[in-house]
Amino acid sequence: MSKVRTFEAADLDDVANLFQRLLRKTSQPANDDLRSYFRQIFLDNARPEPAFRSRVHLRDDGSVSGFIGVLPVSMQFKDRQILALDCGSFVSDDRDVDPFAGARLLRDVLSGPQDLSFTETANDISTEMWKSMRATVLGSYSLGWLRILRPASFAIEAATNHMRALKVMRPFGQVFDGVLSRALGPSSWLGYERTPGKADAFLTEPISDSDFAELLPGLLTQYAIRPVWSNGQLEAMLQHATRKRNYGERHQRAVKNRGGKIIGLYLFYGNKGDIGRTVQVVSEPGLESIVIDCLLRDASALGLVAIRGASQPSIIQAMIGKKCAFVPSAATIVHTHDRELLEALKSGQAFINGLVGEGWTRFIGDRFE
Repeated sequence: MSKVRTFEAADLDDVANLFQRLLRKTSQPANDDLRSYFRQIFLDNARPEPAFRSRVHLRDDGSVSGFIGVLPVSMQFKDRQILALDCGSFVSDDRDVDPFAGARLLRDVLSGPQDLSFTETANDISTEMWKSMRATVLGSYSLGWLRILRPASFAIEAATNHMRALKVMRPFGQVFDGVLSRALGPSSWLGYERTPGKADAFLTEPISDSDFAELLPGLLTQYAIRPVWSNGQLEAMLQHATRKRNYGERHQRAVKNRGGKIIGLYLFYGNKGDIGRTVQVVSEPGLESIVIDCLLRDASALGLVAIRGASQPSIIQAMIGKKCAFVPSAATIVHTHDRELLEALKSGQAFINGLVGEGWTRFIGDRFE
């Protein structure tokens, strides 16, 4: 009879191969690097309580047919401590033979004693599973935003993702972008041209992992629901985030005023000619617009053709008027029995996604070689 149990070291080969085949879409077996990373993330630092550990689904013969990765996150809700479970890496095989295996995995996790369960990476299938268990999709956290900086080069780069041979067209994109910039001017929705504004009074500079980790909690006090990282935990997460080779070079920067006060932080990736990807953008309350302007300025100066990221309610309003497009992305979904907590989540009072979700791990944006 099929069953669900906690993830063990003996499951590493099966789980890594499932991840490789179903999420990475390759028939190549998982290598030592991937297996080692699964161990590091989901076993080496796991909590002792079974309810807060990752799960596997077993077929009748005892072989692994599904996995859900669980990362406990200590959080503060107003004046009390709560425990959240990030349920990110979720794979289920044999959907034709056993269509409810994934649902059994998810139900086993959601039935635990944690205060909150969430994911920021739900696809259409897993979204329906979560919803069937009375979970709530947070629409304002489930949008992706995109700002095109060089329209012709962006079109070529986007097409290259589906047809690698189009790389030879990149030099032509640069030429067309110059023509478009002169023809359309700074008021056009296509392209980016730096114009005078309040952001000119602010500077950006690279920042170390230790300084980023020290400064970030102070920028999160505006949120009723926010993470509480233990000593050294956030810095260790940022060190994981150094390796996202599919995304390009890492850019981790602080935004400061002329007096030296830091009013924002952001972490993004990309090489010249790439579509950049952000993992985190934070600012002091009321200064979101300036931080976003600084981010766009830096992205353009680096030669990115566009930059994209996941939405947060606190930055959506600030992006209005900055020629950003919003598109449906992976869903952010929450499950809790606490009505007060749910209302705070639905009203955008939580700092989740990015460094609170799975975005800091190598599972998103890196290669395992």
